[in-house]
Amino acid sequence: MNRTNSGANTNIFQMILDALLVLVAYLICFLIWGRNLNFEQNLSLLALGMTFAIIYVLSNKEGYLYNITMFYYLDRVHKKVTKSFFLGMLPTIAILLCFSQDERVQKTYYLFLLIAYIIVCLKIFLVRPLKSVYGKGYIPRTVFVGKKDQFNKFRYFLDKTSIRIEMLGYIAMHKDEYDSNPEDYLGCLEDLENLIREHNIDQVYIIQKHGEELRFTQTYVDLCITMGVTVRLIIDLYKRRRANSYVSTVGTYPVIAYHTITLNTYEQILKRAMDILGGLVGVILTSPFMLITAIAIKLDSPGPVFFKQVRVGQNGRHFKIYKFRSMYIDAEERKKELMAQNEIEGGVMFKMKDDPRITRVGKIIRKLSIDEFPQFFNVVQGTMSLVGTRPPTLDEVEKYNRNHWRRISIKPGITGLWQVNGRSNITNFDDIVELDVEYIDNWSLLFDIKIMFKTVLVLLKHDDAY
Repeated sequence: MNRTNSGANTNIFQMILDALLVLVAYLICFLIWGRNLNFEQNLSLLALGMTFAIIYVLSNKEGYLYNITMFYYLDRVHKKVTKSFFLGMLPTIAILLCFSQDERVQKTYYLFLLIAYIIVCLKIFLVRPLKSVYGKGYIPRTVFVGKKDQFNKFRYFLDKTSIRIEMLGYIAMHKDEYDSNPEDYLGCLEDLENLIREHNIDQVYIIQKHGEELRFTQTYVDLCITMGVTVRLIIDLYKRRRANSYVSTVGTYPVIAYHTITLNTYEQILKRAMDILGGLVGVILTSPFMLITAIAIKLDSPGPVFFKQVRVGQNGRHFKIYKFRSMYIDAEERKKELMAQNEIEGGVMFKMKDDPRITRVGKIIRKLSIDEFPQFFNVVQGTMSLVGTRPPTLDEVEKYNRNHWRRISIKPGITGLWQVNGRSNITNFDDIVELDVEYIDNWSLLFDIKIMFKTVLVLLKHDDAY
């Protein structure tokens, strides 16, 4: 896997916010004074404003203001912001004076700069208090491995940064530590696999303070990597260890992150934006078909139109998946009788070509994959993605071994690599896992788009769904 992590420490939200604040300053200036100017004058001011915004944002980035590990001290941030502001202001004023002798244009631009500086200064003082308001969304569920008092200084540093975690608790490094103080820990490191399953852990911080701990840390790093859980080693040693991994710092602590999923914030935002846009378009385009399907299901057999079932999402999170009902209402009860005819080797998943539980309408909508249209609502909701891995059932996950768990280290998707590579012809569950892991290791936005196009071709052939 080749991850550059070039954007893992970048707070893309703050970059966008700063650019928008400059735009707001321009709009305020326009409302106050700009309406008295002609089109060419306003166009010149807009060009200058955009140039200023680009220089200002890039200068902030160069000063590490968008780095999530930077300590947020008001005096330090204000100094850096003021420096960036002057770096954007001076060249644009020079351009203005060289190419425009219009006094009204000059005064309007000076007003814009004044308004912009007031706004960015207000943002400095308000951004931290408002963090809880705009900071919703995915927050990694996190545990710390080691003695609680060893993390005091590290957590002090962590709280001064923009790094967001959902703290679940501590895991004792040794069993005797847990036995002596069970109320202080979730468990001990020997039970890490079970703890990951039980608490739906996204990432693990392991602190290393003594050389003797290095001998067995590798075992648990490998375990987390196998299960798709991000590991961050807090190195508190005199001797640095080399690693082909992503290294960052929190305060005075170097942190090595071993991971199997992308950590780049901008990639995650772009994927989510594509999901929201694609999900909404999917809902709109499929609405007529969903209405017809709902009527057909209601006329064909008794029971609800929609099938709702609890599935397992990213790192074990539970969510309700929505599909059109394609089976009789007693399908789950009859499943045990049909397990002997399961076509998936190993018994982890259940799939049967001529499943007697499927209704007449169900056969048609499954053949055309119409039964999955309601999952666009899951995508908009954020529990699923357009492209990902297949969302497993609760009983399937209970049968997972350590190697299988990694396939749920990302959000499940409506389609994926397995679905476009002969899903009904694959009867070995390990082959399905291999395709899912291949997708995780090679993920990119372009790869997602390619899979979506291949999905459309598969649906047009509709010879591979049951």
